[in-house]
Amino acid sequence: MSIGHFTFTHLMYLVQSIGWTLLLSAIAFALGAIGGFGLMLARISPRPWLRWFAVVYIECIQGIPLLILLFIVYFGLSVYGLSLPSLVAAGIAMMIYVSAYLGDIWRGCIEAMPKPQWEASECLAFSRWQTLRLVIIPQAMRLSLPPTVGFLVQIIKMTSLASVIGFVELTRAGQIINNTIFQPFLVFFLVGAFYFALCYPLSRWSEAMEKKLNVANQ
Repeated sequence: MSIGHFTFTHLMYLVQSIGWTLLLSAIAFALGAIGGFGLMLARISPRPWLRWFAVVYIECIQGIPLLILLFIVYFGLSVYGLSLPSLVAAGIAMMIYVSAYLGDIWRGCIEAMPKPQWEASECLAFSRWQTLRLVIIPQAMRLSLPPTVGFLVQIIKMTSLASVIGFVELTRAGQIINNTIFQPFLVFFLVGAFYFALCYPLSRWSEAMEKKLNVANQ
């Protein structure tokens, strides 16, 4: 097997694929945040059947690897005549996966709010929704920022799994280039470096917010 040369064209192909990685990450996070918010509300609902549904959904999705969800959405639905583009299939699978984790993260932040906050709202004759919207959620949002940003780092890295269904993000672009020139060390070193460049600032931001939050609470 002959070894080719890594060129500027290959480098630009990798750089362009970063855009698709970020697009898939944004889709997964945005849609997953909407679903996660609904699950959070269901988990703290006074209605038992809503809490039960949310618990079952979260535990089932968290117990299934993302790779399996990708196979189910992309290959499974095609058996029934519903063939989705790889971007759409990856977005749906990751949205389902992300919503289960964000819902759990945000539920924990809501429940971490001191009980006197709820009691004070009751004294002001707030409804449950007014209490959440005006008192609890604004405070919980601040508490949820570090773990949410930390999970966003995981979302960016999880987009690499979309390569198995043919979506050309950063990892798949690296595979395509490597199959052409057969320089796995160089190609995947660059792929790893690009992932690091994307994730490291977010990780540091999450750590900084967590430290600031801990100092503020002391």
